[in-house]
Amino acid sequence: MSETAPKAVVLLSGGLDSATALADAKDRGYQCYVLSFDYGQRSLTELNAARAIATQQQVVEHRVIRLHLEDFGGSALTDHSIDVPEGEEEGVPITYVPARNTVFLSLALGWAEVLEAEAIFIGVNAVDYSGYPDCRPAFIQAFESMANLATKMGIEGQRIRIETPLIDLTKAQIIQRGTELGVDYALTVSCYQADDQGRACGHCDSCRLRAQGFADAGLPDPTRYADSN
Repeated sequence: MSETAPKAVVLLSGGLDSATALADAKDRGYQCYVLSFDYGQRSLTELNAARAIATQQQVVEHRVIRLHLEDFGGSALTDHSIDVPEGEEEGVPITYVPARNTVFLSLALGWAEVLEAEAIFIGVNAVDYSGYPDCRPAFIQAFESMANLATKMGIEGQRIRIETPLIDLTKAQIIQRGTELGVDYALTVSCYQADDQGRACGHCDSCRLRAQGFADAGLPDPTRYADSN
């Protein structure tokens, strides 16, 4: 890719959605600088998945930043005393991590300023989004407005965009789009409580949405499950 191509910071968790968002950024011709977070989440195998995806996608640079959101807790993903639910919940689910996307986007914004990147890509989704408030279009629009008020780039007229290529897609449409772009979904880990080998539980909300997405897309599900190996 040309060194004059525009730059983007891409948030990559190691899951299906973020891997597709990265592929979309690459398809649009961006030089991709990828950012992942070890934030005290229950399953760290997703970071191994993120490293594998970044390598497969041949990104310019991949950084993993350590945060300590487990110090606050308040989520089944960061507090081991709270069980991960295995059924649908009403309202905002207990797997919501308080302010997670706000924190992630803020750090991505800092790196984007240093790189003079034009965009930040995040794989949020407002259709199959599990009820998380920080995956909604209103949040993304508000953050983009804030970003362009709070940065040297923004006040000097070099606006930065928060790109959400998956925001209006169903899980099946995301999988179809990623398949067209050559995403290897066997590398991804979506499970909230995957084991040390990256095998999914098959019961949590994320596993349920993922499995239904592959079924609806009419494509084979490459997910490895703990109870089938």
